[in-house]
Amino acid sequence: MALMTNGDSSDSGTPIPFLAHERPRPGQLDMIHDARRTLERGGYHLAAAPTGIGKTAASLAAALQVASQHPTKKTVFFLTSRQTQHRIVVDTVRRINERRHGAMPVRLVDMVGQAGMCVQPFAKEAPFVFSLMCSQARRTKGCKPWITPAPGLKEKILAHPLHVDELVSITQQHTVQGAPAVTCPWKVAREAVSGADVFVGDYNHLFDDGVRDSSLKAMELSLEDIIIVVDEAHNLPDRIRMTLERRLTQTMIRNTWMELEEHVGTLQKAMTLPGGELLQASVDLAMWAHDVMKAARSSFEALFSRLHRELTNGEEESEVEVNTLVEVFQQACDRAEGLTGQQHLGPPSSTPHPKVDRAVRLHQLRDLLYAVDVDMDAGDDGNPMEPNAHKVAEILDAVVRFGDSTAMTLVFDTKGKDGRITTHLLDPGLVSKPVFEASAGAVLMSGTLYPPKMYADVLALPPTKTSTRAYDSPFAAMRRPVLVARDVTTKYSERGPENTAAMRRHLQTLIDETPGNVAVFAPSYAMLNQIVGEATFNGVRVMVEDRTWTKQDLDLIVETLLEEKSRGRKILLAGVFGARLSEGVDYHNGALDAVACIGIPNAPPSVLSKALKQYAEDRFGKSLAWRYTVSQPAINAILQAMGRPIRAVGDRALILLLDRRVTDRTYAPCFPQDMKMNEASDASTTQRFARRFYSRVQPAP
Repeated sequence: MALMTNGDSSDSGTPIPFLAHERPRPGQLDMIHDARRTLERGGYHLAAAPTGIGKTAASLAAALQVASQHPTKKTVFFLTSRQTQHRIVVDTVRRINERRHGAMPVRLVDMVGQAGMCVQPFAKEAPFVFSLMCSQARRTKGCKPWITPAPGLKEKILAHPLHVDELVSITQQHTVQGAPAVTCPWKVAREAVSGADVFVGDYNHLFDDGVRDSSLKAMELSLEDIIIVVDEAHNLPDRIRMTLERRLTQTMIRNTWMELEEHVGTLQKAMTLPGGELLQASVDLAMWAHDVMKAARSSFEALFSRLHRELTNGEEESEVEVNTLVEVFQQACDRAEGLTGQQHLGPPSSTPHPKVDRAVRLHQLRDLLYAVDVDMDAGDDGNPMEPNAHKVAEILDAVVRFGDSTAMTLVFDTKGKDGRITTHLLDPGLVSKPVFEASAGAVLMSGTLYPPKMYADVLALPPTKTSTRAYDSPFAAMRRPVLVARDVTTKYSERGPENTAAMRRHLQTLIDETPGNVAVFAPSYAMLNQIVGEATFNGVRVMVEDRTWTKQDLDLIVETLLEEKSRGRKILLAGVFGARLSEGVDYHNGALDAVACIGIPNAPPSVLSKALKQYAEDRFGKSLAWRYTVSQPAINAILQAMGRPIRAVGDRALILLLDRRVTDRTYAPCFPQDMKMNEASDASTTQRFARRFYSRVQPAP
């Protein structure tokens, strides 16, 4: 049943029937109207929406209103890369329902990853182990929750917006024919989405081909039925690239051959059973794949040996032509079929055997490797391992899909026993464009989706259907001033003991003048340790981010900050740009009073960064390539860190940028136009500025 609107309205008189607040916040009304106008024509709106504008409520208000007015049912897919955002969405929909005055409530399904909802003991295993064990349990009907019916559960899930943990609890507390029963929460949740107005989940549900196909089939939906909302959308391009990142080693090739040998034996044994003669074609194909991978072993050994030899001047990585990898597989097919007896690792052959469809052959090999089903030996931790055949199939799939374009590059590096080859997708638009174009429209938003046009270009959204806007921050400049230290830099040629000492003086001054906790972020763990970890700061307890921190450790961070602040003590929280402390933690209730950002987090030169820049030049031109691949991503990482202390309209914090280069013409245009940069010539200037700020601007009660 379609949602019906009610008569709620804003001060402007424009109906906003699905707004979670009594009145729209500053800038929120503009975002709702912009998004709604674009969605009404099936387009895509990109919003650089600062913290405090209420972007979650704005995007839902626009998407739900457009969905309610559509002649056919549309489901809003709210996709986010962070599980913490799920709770905010569910709570927002609850507030919407409270304000709808008896109208039909918005129905919602909240889902996280399959392991995160599983009630089986193996849910705690490593992701690839869990996936394998879950698949085997379902296939053999050994998972009782999976096969246990769930009459009436769908209606219970949709009756009231539930957080995912509440949904899981309900599936363990129902009855079947009067007896207590446990049903798979993940399965029931997917089946309930067809009746929902809002689905909350991860990017993978739409931007990973395999996950999308299985999810939408189970949900009984197609892309044209979906209005997409992408939260923290600045992360989407890299998430898409990571989905296509695969690694290939010689060991994987050897293990795949051995797995195929076992697979063939299993099929041959099955042929001895009644009706087994029907498996003859499957056995023949599996034997062909086995022979191909056997032939591939020597070819890959020679290829990796050559790649090692070609590294010069201490290099540890090099680019590998996609056709080189393709030709190794093709020549292995040739040898398996008796078409050639020679091994060749030079340029790809331009005259393939006339009777062989080389393209179809790779598709066939990929599909056969995906079909390999073997009982895996236990790994070092005693758990079964994912078949190597599946991993090699994923490599082949990436090459088959994108290998004919310049958007796929391969990188060889010397890590591991014999080195490895990694696939990299340079153009996330090849994945995102068909998804968005098939949908009923989309809203992409983030506090650091800046500039939004850049992300529209990178994601290949059609200009004629795309709108972009950077909204002004609802925080007055006086509540979050930005101070640039002009006497320090992390430029390599200017580093040294005095520069480091000057940075520490700025940090100590910030600590002294700040009434609460301070966070500091650096481009790398090495630099963080050099400037912060090896120093002694007075009047503060230093907590340095550790790669080994668990989710439980992170969950305690904000609680610790608030507790120490309530006792009049301070913490200097030190982390790295792009890591969990700078992006994955919600520092609510004024947990932070200041943030210092050390340097500019430019990615170090690499084969991949060079290939990415070259591809961007070919696609966008030289004038935009540097900004799109180097300067803007670096500044956006700083902007993300700068936004950590400002989580509500009443928050206030001082931002200190410890690198004078941020005001250079290379980087200055990458900051929002409404951001004013104040300058400090030395630590004493920082001291005076901070003292005035904290004496004049108090946090809202």
